[in-house]
Amino acid sequence: MPLEPLPQMPLTVTDQMNRRVAVPFPPRRIVSLVPSQTELLYDLGLGERVVGVTKFCIHPAGARKSATVVGGTKNFHFEQIDELQPDLILGNKEENYQEGIEQLAARYPVWMSDILTLTDSVDMIRRVGLITGRKEAAEQLGRNILDSFAALPPTVSPIPTAYFIWRKPYLVAAAGTFIDDMLERAGCRNVFSHLSRYPEVTPELLRAAAPHQILLSSEPYPFGEKHAAEFQALCPEARIRMVDGELFSWYGSRLQYSAAYFQKLMGQ
Repeated sequence: MPLEPLPQMPLTVTDQMNRRVAVPFPPRRIVSLVPSQTELLYDLGLGERVVGVTKFCIHPAGARKSATVVGGTKNFHFEQIDELQPDLILGNKEENYQEGIEQLAARYPVWMSDILTLTDSVDMIRRVGLITGRKEAAEQLGRNILDSFAALPPTVSPIPTAYFIWRKPYLVAAAGTFIDDMLERAGCRNVFSHLSRYPEVTPELLRAAAPHQILLSSEPYPFGEKHAAEFQALCPEARIRMVDGELFSWYGSRLQYSAAYFQKLMGQ
């Protein structure tokens, strides 16, 4: 059933970058520039109001068919966005690019997330629910996610871990990233926590860090079993594991599945 048109009223909110944003409430034409936030909108029952998404918005499966693809997360197709006439655009500080966001914000309400931790994620979910008229559903989703992580067994001895996101050059997730927070909650000790963000590491640095396990993420680089031998040769004593990158790095509604995945993964 199509959503009934609702009268709109002005609502001024603060985003996670402490920007004040005036949004017509409830928004009827939403453009999402972030895959995990696109999935969140659909899970909150707002799919029919999502008019624009990026080429990387693969969840839900039909999002790129029901909405217009407006480019990538780093290169927006401004003419397409103008044609959509959005009354709300959702972006993210890390995933999008400042110049493009500023250009859009000069014309449209742009609400930005800035997420480094699970707490930030749940805060984003609740705020998106508030500004889209889905407050109760978002509150329940946030509670479910926090409860699932709270139910994880306490970590007695964190596993020294390296988490790779790219190859040629080798890039890892280090301190100040959402993945770093997820690793800690999964029972891991990030061996590159003394470095910042997504540094390049050499084979020599990797060997010196002496991880007990190396996690190869399914995204953004599509690591697979064929890469295991390459890392095993670098660290013969480490356990090499392929992991679902979405469950470590997507900070929207997909988080409701992450805790159970971590428990199963680390129990193997």
